[in-house]
Amino acid sequence: MKKNGLLNPHLCAAVARLGYTQTFAVADAGLLIPRDVPVIDLALILGVPRFQEVFDAILDEVVVEGATIAHEALGHEPESWVKNRIEEVHTVSHEDLKKTLPSVSFVVRTGETTPHSNVIVRCGVPF
Repeated sequence: MKKNGLLNPHLCAAVARLGYTQTFAVADAGLLIPRDVPVIDLALILGVPRFQEVFDAILDEVVVEGATIAHEALGHEPESWVKNRIEEVHTVSHEDLKKTLPSVSFVVRTGETTPHSNVIVRCGVPF
């Protein structure tokens, strides 16, 4: 039994496989995810779990170099959730963000219903 940190075994394994510059996404309940991209679906009901809870838990275990969010998130909660944890945040259109999804290592789907609560995270190294 793990003492702390991520408990979901699929999420633990996916995070452990990440390497430098690889990307993953944390998504709201409505993001269309490409068929070939592995999904770790944590959604229980609409609103549970919240994006910020999942995002914060993952970032506690991952070295991050930067992130990408949609322009449409600017000025709303999703922007602050990401920028409170990551210094280097780039923005692209929501359509361009979706076009990037086929190249991510995996997507973590939350139950979040706040529009544009999606981020693509780029991994760094601890040294």
